[in-house]
Amino acid sequence: MSSPLYIIDVAHPPRHPDQVEEELLDAWQTVRNSSSLCVLKIIHGRGSTGKGGTTKDVVRNWAFRQRGKFHAVIAGEEYALFDEETARLRRDVGAFPDPDLGARNHGITVIWVK
Repeated sequence: MSSPLYIIDVAHPPRHPDQVEEELLDAWQTVRNSSSLCVLKIIHGRGSTGKGGTTKDVVRNWAFRQRGKFHAVIAGEEYALFDEETARLRRDVGAFPDPDLGARNHGITVIWVK
């Protein structure tokens, strides 16, 4: 079985917010149009504070504005088996390997695409 996970890195190298949003839209369309993909993991980095910076804000704000297109948006720091949305995703999609699961990673956001 192939993984339902599609991963993009919008943090390396740093990008302008407009370019980040364009890449997010392209990635969302890739997942939406796929018969095997349904989870988009976005690496946006932790920023200089270690808790996330401008790119993280761009990603999370974009996800909030697009939320009607998703089953769930899960912050990396919440992405764990005990989290209700994560548990629902893994119950409905199936378990798949992901080293960030349970890692409280402030540098990622996971989106379960409809």
